[in-house]
Amino acid sequence: MAVPLFNLAPDLSVSRLCLGTMTFGEQNSMSESFRLLDHAFDAGINFFDSAEMYPVPQRADTQGRSEEHLGRWVRDRKIPRDRVVLATKESSIKFSMKVSGPSGQMTWIRDGPKCLDAWNISEAIDNSLLRLRTDYIDLFQIHWSDRFCIFNRYVPMFGKFEYDPTHQYSAITVEEQLEALGRAVSSGKIRYVGLSNETPYGVMKFLHVAKRVPSYPKVVSVQNCYSLLCRTFDSGMAECCHHERISLLAYSPLAMGILSGRYSEGESRYNLSNSIVTAAVMGYLKIADKYGLCPVALAIAFVLRHPLVASAIFGATKRWQLQEVLDACSVELSPEIVAEINQIHANYPNPCP
Repeated sequence: MAVPLFNLAPDLSVSRLCLGTMTFGEQNSMSESFRLLDHAFDAGINFFDSAEMYPVPQRADTQGRSEEHLGRWVRDRKIPRDRVVLATKESSIKFSMKVSGPSGQMTWIRDGPKCLDAWNISEAIDNSLLRLRTDYIDLFQIHWSDRFCIFNRYVPMFGKFEYDPTHQYSAITVEEQLEALGRAVSSGKIRYVGLSNETPYGVMKFLHVAKRVPSYPKVVSVQNCYSLLCRTFDSGMAECCHHERISLLAYSPLAMGILSGRYSEGESRYNLSNSIVTAAVMGYLKIADKYGLCPVALAIAFVLRHPLVASAIFGATKRWQLQEVLDACSVELSPEIVAEINQIHANYPNPCP
């Protein structure tokens, strides 16, 4: 069964599964990356997501390799450019992301830029185009919307729930960012613009500013975490996206592998000694077992049934992991299964934000 498509924007149809590439160049060699990309593409996946900071964990000597592997694959396999949708993200941030949140400086990316201003946006786009070996990027996304840049917008994330006004700094304006993105669209370097790790305020601010100036591009998507263990998107963001016709690109649908029922990288980020996290995971695994489903199928099918989800962004380091996700694409959850899922969520809401 071929992976179905979703109309993300005019003349931009993306597969409902998107292969993330953040392991390419670190956990996966060039040849391994090619094999994964081949298998995904042959199965009907046309949507591939990267970022200038990838692979992770991020290091100066590997930065940009994920984009390079993806670009080399398109070129070496002689795939017509209009048959793939390439998405990438800038990483113009003061801080690098580690297990506990932001820490350290990625000084190897434009000397550790302190803000996401017009110059950094332009440089990020040009450098990604070179690494991807392409003339244009289909979807260019603002990775963290300047929230972790010193002197810029603050937003609590990665397990932080309460907004502290004293942490707010003066930020690069949305106007400056959209003007730079608009120039990139006009010049043909990017086709569409998206946000990532955003809040309802951030989404509405970008939309409000874009409506005032015809040359400013409208945001078409937001790439936020969404899974059985993290449904915070539904608490405000979903309403914004529904009324403004913005689609969710749901990343980490397996909660970094925890929902597969096997040992995963997620165990280093999410505290599985926390009884609430463990109880929630075990609850979902029991539902999958009860109905004869692979845990991966349950998790992916749950995300894809959301009416605002355009595509689920997942990662795989092995072909069999990729195949499990592909198989999940044909699974439909019955009302009984959904009811049991919602009961687990009511008992243990969002234990892995």
